[in-house]
Amino acid sequence: MLETVLEIAFVMVSLALVLSFYRLLKGPDIPDRILALDTLYINSIALLILFGLYLGSPLYFEAALLIAVMGFVGTVALSKYLLRGDIME
Repeated sequence: MLETVLEIAFVMVSLALVLSFYRLLKGPDIPDRILALDTLYINSIALLILFGLYLGSPLYFEAALLIAVMGFVGTVALSKYLLRGDIME
């Protein structure tokens, strides 16, 4: 039962990953692309967690945590650059 639910979740999150990647490429302006990039790393975190549940390995949870930290820093840096034109003050 759990394996069936995980397979369905894999398909749905993979579809969300593809759609957010499409928005990243074809976004009408820069804020939409930054939001798509944020959604892209959140979907990749979800895929890693689902894969970790599927295999029963805690290593994937640590990788998901690292991607979450890097994605947050990247989103903050891109947003700050968009607002001010400079990352470092």
